[in-house]
Amino acid sequence: MTANRTRLGAGRYLETQALPVGVTESTHSLKTHDEVKVDGVLRTVPGARTVVCIMHPRQDVTHHPLVPELLARGFAVWTQGTRSVNNDIALLHEQALLDVAAGQSFLRERDFDAVLTLGHSGGGTLFAYYHEQAGTPSGARLAAGPAGRPTLFAEADMPVPDAAIFMAPHPGQGKLLLRMIDPSVVDENDPLSVDPQLDPYSAANGFRTAPQSSSYASEFVTRYRQAQRDRVSRIDACARERLDSVATAQRNYENTKNAADRRRALAPRVLTTYRTDADLRGVDLSLDPNDRPYGSLFGRRPDLTNYGLVGFGRFATPEAWLSTWSGLSSQADLVRCMPNVTAPTLLIELTGDQACFPADIDSIVAAHGAEDFTLARVPGTHFGGPLVPGGPTGNQHAASEIGTWLAERFTAAPVVRWPR
Repeated sequence: MTANRTRLGAGRYLETQALPVGVTESTHSLKTHDEVKVDGVLRTVPGARTVVCIMHPRQDVTHHPLVPELLARGFAVWTQGTRSVNNDIALLHEQALLDVAAGQSFLRERDFDAVLTLGHSGGGTLFAYYHEQAGTPSGARLAAGPAGRPTLFAEADMPVPDAAIFMAPHPGQGKLLLRMIDPSVVDENDPLSVDPQLDPYSAANGFRTAPQSSSYASEFVTRYRQAQRDRVSRIDACARERLDSVATAQRNYENTKNAADRRRALAPRVLTTYRTDADLRGVDLSLDPNDRPYGSLFGRRPDLTNYGLVGFGRFATPEAWLSTWSGLSSQADLVRCMPNVTAPTLLIELTGDQACFPADIDSIVAAHGAEDFTLARVPGTHFGGPLVPGGPTGNQHAASEIGTWLAERFTAAPVVRWPR
């Protein structure tokens, strides 16, 4: 059986099986309600009546490892990008929901019996936010995003999906960054500035390098987490100040037609947020314990990657920061949205997850609004990798759970063969 290597997240490459025999594949360009083009790929097998949609707000999921697994079990798969794939500087979750809606409308026109969503990692919050808004009467939907831009949700066609699958769903881009941001930064213009009393990678505060687990005192953890909120709050204030400056320049231009005001209204003031790989749980395995290895989503040495170029929310427009990366302002909050996800729901916990921790799972379970709700726990790491080298992957375990759950509720085509 042949395989491809698929990238899932920073530096994560996992083997993806070849597509089963008999799969047909077509690409489609769709126009969103606000007239932006987004692209998707529809793969199906003979007789498939149920289609599973896989999306992520920032990543290309065309070759997600679950695609061949779902096809082999008799389900069609739709993979789609948002308008911000691989370039999230201007990612607004409210616009991403219009992208989701375009795909949902397209699939309804294809006359499938059931259209389902499958959100892995950040795709979970994207779809939860969509379910929440799609299931709300149009006149009561969110009218504006955190920066005040109209959402257009009331006018958009937003079909409600027939079921929701969440796999390793972290609590949202903003909530994730809220606990990964390094609060010891004292100068947002200096990536090396540090308050030693809050430095997560100082031995004086309890840090230890692998293979030892760090050990932070509860007092430090409490102070650290409050300082993380304080830093995000300061960045929020900066983002709003820059947006106010742009709005003032635009108003001045409308009154005076002064070219300088026009330039000020157009010039982007991109936020740079240094050091965003500093979740204490990455190195202190006693905090919210599970089967995860030492390290973060970005690797085994978060004390080093924290200072590197790669990191969540590194560059963002002020509006994108508030919509996506602020854990205090973003509406793309999984737990906030879950009470209004009322379709049959499957939640898959990966026991070695480095982003969706046991406390997150508990919060999601407590918040869910579906009468038909199932929680499954499978071994694996956040991106669906194996817990031990050479062992079964989290994606394989998850596919088995998903296949069983789907077969009990939705029509599947006859099982197809893998290529030799």
